[in-house]
Amino acid sequence: MSTSERPGDGGTQFEAWLAAEFEEGGSFTALIVLVEIGETTVTPLCSTHVNIIGTEVSWGDLVVMFAGAGHDWQGAAFFPRRDRNGRPLDNPTARLLLRELEGRLDEDRLVLNEGHFFDGFGRRMTIEEMTKQ
Repeated sequence: MSTSERPGDGGTQFEAWLAAEFEEGGSFTALIVLVEIGETTVTPLCSTHVNIIGTEVSWGDLVVMFAGAGHDWQGAAFFPRRDRNGRPLDNPTARLLLRELEGRLDEDRLVLNEGHFFDGFGRRMTIEEMTKQ
């Protein structure tokens, strides 16, 4: 199950997060996982990585990019990563870390909370564990 927070003033919560992340450490690689959100399930659909080199990207830009993924997604989780010198990752390293992340998500969907998880409108979300009834 997932919950969304209400959007703040001046853009989406995604855009506020992106500005803060960039201000904190500069350019980075974002490992991204698109998910389908059901009543009581969250299912990873596909993943990618992109290098973020500024804050000009908007949530709307990403929604357009994600439209080409070929999946009807309802959420996206972003996992920022930098190399040991504080720069974006090279492609082989990003692909390796993305595969490791996918494996962890297959085992436990709560891993989404280790990243920055947003719904289709750019609002922050968290995954909550369901209790058996």
